[in-house]
Amino acid sequence: MSFFNKYQPLNLYSNFKEAAEKFPNQQILFDEPLNAFPELPLRSSYLECEAAIVRRANELYVAGIRKGDKIIVYKSAKFDTYMLAVALSYVGAIPAMISPHLPVETMDILVERLGDPWLLYDFETAEKTFQLQKLNPHKRIDAGQLNTLPFSKTIEQQFLAFDEISYMTHTSGTTGVPKLIAHSAHSMGWRTKWQKNILSLIRKKGLVAFHISPVHSRFNIGISSLMAKGFPLFPIANPKEDNVIRIMKEFRPTVVETHPNHFVQWASIAREQPDVFSSVKYYHSTFDAINKETMAQFLRTSSYKHPVFLQVYGQSECGPMILRFHTRKSLTHTNARVMGIGMPGLTKARIVDAQANPVKAGESGNIQMFSKGRALTYFKEDARFRENVHGKWWDSGDFGVKSRLGILSLLDRQVDLVDKIDSTLAIEDKLLDELTFLDEVVIIRGKDGSPQPIIAIHEGQTMNWDLWWEKVSDLPHLSEPIIMAYDAIPRTATMKVQRLVLEQTLNRKQPQKF
Repeated sequence: MSFFNKYQPLNLYSNFKEAAEKFPNQQILFDEPLNAFPELPLRSSYLECEAAIVRRANELYVAGIRKGDKIIVYKSAKFDTYMLAVALSYVGAIPAMISPHLPVETMDILVERLGDPWLLYDFETAEKTFQLQKLNPHKRIDAGQLNTLPFSKTIEQQFLAFDEISYMTHTSGTTGVPKLIAHSAHSMGWRTKWQKNILSLIRKKGLVAFHISPVHSRFNIGISSLMAKGFPLFPIANPKEDNVIRIMKEFRPTVVETHPNHFVQWASIAREQPDVFSSVKYYHSTFDAINKETMAQFLRTSSYKHPVFLQVYGQSECGPMILRFHTRKSLTHTNARVMGIGMPGLTKARIVDAQANPVKAGESGNIQMFSKGRALTYFKEDARFRENVHGKWWDSGDFGVKSRLGILSLLDRQVDLVDKIDSTLAIEDKLLDELTFLDEVVIIRGKDGSPQPIIAIHEGQTMNWDLWWEKVSDLPHLSEPIIMAYDAIPRTATMKVQRLVLEQTLNRKQPQKF
């Protein structure tokens, strides 16, 4: 089995169709019915899903969507969000994948930016959809009603050029209105080559369970790659602990992927009921750093002799970039802020100063990325995109350092740097590692610029103040922590904390502790 996979541009429907032809009976399982595909059972196959996608594509055509049209997919976060994008790909339309959490004000800005787009919505986003001022009311489509549209003739698949915009996602919006990231078949194809190289290391194709935002750029790359390799899939719609426990016990997946913050929340299951995750051999954290103890906790639950936790650092603009494989043994002496290395020929990183000049090994600075899968631009904001482009390099907005061996460490986001602290992320990791009664630790700038911890306590646990002060005693001075409910902390679609929003809110009015 070759580690290096052949490059090919990614057309979402073509990839899905080829996988269905090659692995027709491979399973796609669901924990909830799909509103936009009500005909599909909870236990479906590649072939059943592909046939349903062709039906939806024809119904979208009947609704008026044509090749080159832009369509906002703004609905509940389930696997049918991705399937609708695949159906739009069949028509030759350009899906713009938008989080259902975005408010009306932000949506109107994005609608205007896209220039008279269509919009697919469902029960979760209907109220906000009908409040939009910039959307043509004749161009909104209820995704749950598509299957009622009749068609007498199946249209042929329509194709866009490999180098033109064929798919859009958006930035996390942690610092304001999200930017629309434009992808092409070529840029997505390089990313799937990266992903398929990793998947080639997994010899036995066990069930892959995942809870990832379907509008994240990671989602389409991951699903397309997994299907090209013929893995059975279980997209988890409901990440609540009781549902995760049920799925893990009943279906016994071999691979699990989710956002770092969901791993932190599920860690209490791993501590209290380790048998729940005993079937898992491979863990994957999505595009973001994760604290060491959380990784170690999950690896300890595995019944396999050598389970692996794959940590991947990347960005939506560049795709998966830097990787590191963690084992039970390696985590005993590793620094979780060490991200690892790039993939030869596909991705790499360098450290530069404020003037974009490369610095010596061991010196901290701005992280710049090289990726063959770099996005084309920010739609209608090309000048803003170009601000981050330095020849073949992309300025990530992150602050880090590289060792003499070329290994990258992540210290902070450039916009999140706090005075007198080298790495807020490292402190957050340490506290989450050692204080298992916490679900979240975020350090932001307080009113006077001092480091202000925001913490969330795990449900059913109580705050242990003695242990808190013991653990922070040898750290740089931190203000007394503010306790917030986990769900009250502002987040993006991928569960990243919106730190600047949190800073602005707290600096206007200090929330009551509880």
